[in-house]
Amino acid sequence: MLDSDTKRRIDTARDILVGKVPDPKSQVDQITIALIYKFMDDIDAQSEEWGGDRTFFAGEFSRYGWAKLMSPGLGGHERLNLYAESISRMGENPGVPPLFRAIFDNAFLPYRDPETLTAFLKIIDQFNYDHSERLGDSFEYLLQVMGAQGDAGQFRTPRHIIDFIVRIVDPQKHETILDPACGTAGFLISAYKHIRAANIDEHGILTLTPDDIKRLFANITGYDISPDMVRLSLANMYLHGFPDPHVYEYDTLTSEERWNERADVILANPPFMSPKGGIRPHNRFGVQSKRSEVLFVDYIAEHLTPGGRAGVIVPEGVIFQSQRAYTQLRKMLIEEYLAAVVSLPAGVFNPYSGVKTSILLLDTAIARKTDRIAFFKVENDGFDLGAQRRPIDANDLPSVEAELAAYLRAARAGEPMDDTHLEHCMIVDKQRIAADGEHNLSAERYRDGERNKTKYEWVKLGDIILSDPQYGSVARKVPYDGKVRYVRITDLTNQGDLKPENPVSPSVIQPEHFLEPGDLLIARSGSVGRTYLHGSLPGTYQYAGYLIRFRIDPSKALPEYVFHISQSDSWREQIASNSKTGTLTNINAKQYASFRFPLPPLAVQREIVEEVEGYQRVIDGARAVVESWRPRVWVEPGWEVVRVGEVSDVIPGQSPPGKSYNTIGEGEPFYQGKARFGEMYIGNPNKWTTDPQRFANEGDIVMSVRAPVGPVNLTSSRICIGRGLAAIRPKKDLVMTKFLFYTLYSLEGSITGNTGATFASISKDGIEKIKIPLPQLHVQERIVSGIENEQEWVSGNMRLIERMSDRIWSVLARVLP
Repeated sequence: MLDSDTKRRIDTARDILVGKVPDPKSQVDQITIALIYKFMDDIDAQSEEWGGDRTFFAGEFSRYGWAKLMSPGLGGHERLNLYAESISRMGENPGVPPLFRAIFDNAFLPYRDPETLTAFLKIIDQFNYDHSERLGDSFEYLLQVMGAQGDAGQFRTPRHIIDFIVRIVDPQKHETILDPACGTAGFLISAYKHIRAANIDEHGILTLTPDDIKRLFANITGYDISPDMVRLSLANMYLHGFPDPHVYEYDTLTSEERWNERADVILANPPFMSPKGGIRPHNRFGVQSKRSEVLFVDYIAEHLTPGGRAGVIVPEGVIFQSQRAYTQLRKMLIEEYLAAVVSLPAGVFNPYSGVKTSILLLDTAIARKTDRIAFFKVENDGFDLGAQRRPIDANDLPSVEAELAAYLRAARAGEPMDDTHLEHCMIVDKQRIAADGEHNLSAERYRDGERNKTKYEWVKLGDIILSDPQYGSVARKVPYDGKVRYVRITDLTNQGDLKPENPVSPSVIQPEHFLEPGDLLIARSGSVGRTYLHGSLPGTYQYAGYLIRFRIDPSKALPEYVFHISQSDSWREQIASNSKTGTLTNINAKQYASFRFPLPPLAVQREIVEEVEGYQRVIDGARAVVESWRPRVWVEPGWEVVRVGEVSDVIPGQSPPGKSYNTIGEGEPFYQGKARFGEMYIGNPNKWTTDPQRFANEGDIVMSVRAPVGPVNLTSSRICIGRGLAAIRPKKDLVMTKFLFYTLYSLEGSITGNTGATFASISKDGIEKIKIPLPQLHVQERIVSGIENEQEWVSGNMRLIERMSDRIWSVLARVLP
């Protein structure tokens, strides 16, 4: 259990670093390196106290000892130089074992401020290597703040979900255990703790022998493609008692060196996102695909030993996508490996992502013995589904775990099990799942009406409409005549609103396709499932051919209630299980009419609508603030006007040779242009290069120099820039970086460059000639501070949107199962 003093020290260390090291992952790196440095010295001191010799800080490395580093007589710059030199040389230290050499590999100090370093090291000095388990827990807390990997589909798995999966899979002391995408080693550490807890007698004494423990440490293995993740996982495992953790930098999907290795237990939450262009795996996979989620699940299944088990978290695409690779994967799983599917709530991975996920439980012994698959659904996991994930009382995990464990025991014994008395479970024959050839693993597809557990009657959409659903009219769009507006799919927002801009009229007027207040439109292809509820708007509206109109009977249901239900996870699950993919994903009117949902009395519907719409009004107001705000530098009379080239150096990009590009993270991160521009700070790359030509350094401004010309970003790390970008490096004595950044950001749209060529572009000379206002530095600082205060206000509105969205979900959860 993390104690408050340790948590406070970690928070303080991060607060000290944030001004110089803004990236959370880099903060974790710096704290990790400093903690291990301090702990090595603590171990040396303990060895001396017991009559032994120093190991880590001996010989020529004795001058780097912690006491000398923290000596009061050492000047700030001397301390900075000594620490920077020591961490960069620690990998050469003959007294450092391979584990620590891996942790210090390529370590460096990313700032040169002696005051920051001294304050930081004083906090690290308060840690002592006296209880590795407590320090391990504190390191887990430190890793919670590291959300930077979310863009790569690598989301930190919540501890309670990890422990839930480990308890269900139930690894044993003699079994080999693998996580092929281990991140910070959460699954591996949880498995180790689980085995220790299972081998304690009634007196609380550990019954594992020294040989058992030695074998257990040797049996636990992890792989990760990222050297940073390997470093963090090694430190995390060491702090949890692993004397020599086995984590390897290894590309599970494209390397073959370890292909022939198998494991009795595999636990994983592999990356969900595939790089642009997809993965390029070798040809030994059973399912041919370029999608990382498909390949990882295939890898896990194929690398189980006979009788092996696995628990793997997957995105919903694995559950229902109808592309060939997905259906092949599900077919293989159902026939040879799959025992159960556990559906998780959509917000489990907040704040990193709201992606909907499930857990696949593989068990080769069960798959051979039974011709059925069990489906479990977790509605609440003990936390709300907002960005903060605050604890709540509702928690299905214990009861789901009990039902799931009972099912797995019965299945392993070959005993039939009835699901009628199970609250969270539905058992489906494999033959039924395979009937249409898609092998869809969405439980909603197989759920019968009486199986939905809610106190209200379930109805079909087709049961509460006044007339048959109607497809819209296909007509050529013409300029808007102000009388009849043509409503197309592209006119509908993701929130179910009608876009006010760019209205058009239909070329053929068809009154039978005019909308009335209360009509519900649902998209049947393209943006399948998108809905819109027509209100009392002025004018006449005619809907297009790829939309279906459902006219709700107000004596049975409020149209507003049905619309809000259509925004829910329950509705989206039915969309997923009914979608067919050909040229376009498509759901027809008959399928939509079969969609089911709980229907409370009209009075209850009205209460729900009023509460939801109250929250929605707050969201709309906050969203208007977020969407309309842009950082602006308002020029005051009397300010000097200069050219960009007078206050900065401009470095045009140079693309490296094409053969040096890769998508697996080797070399330098490489941006060609248009790389997530429009955001305030540049994000993760989708390419790397082993032959970089031109760099933008951390803190440089990068500008798009080809159409679109002008968008700018700030870099958070050193990157290689291609010909579509240029780096602008401010002269700090003349202009603040952020002032120049916000000024150029304000000029977006007015920077045109050369528009007479095949495509618009701007040269180095053109950037240097851009005119900007240049007030005195103290005025620049005041302007930057004001903009960042506005940013915080905007961020507050974003948090308000999240909170109100959570409340809407809570209201709908009163009626949905």
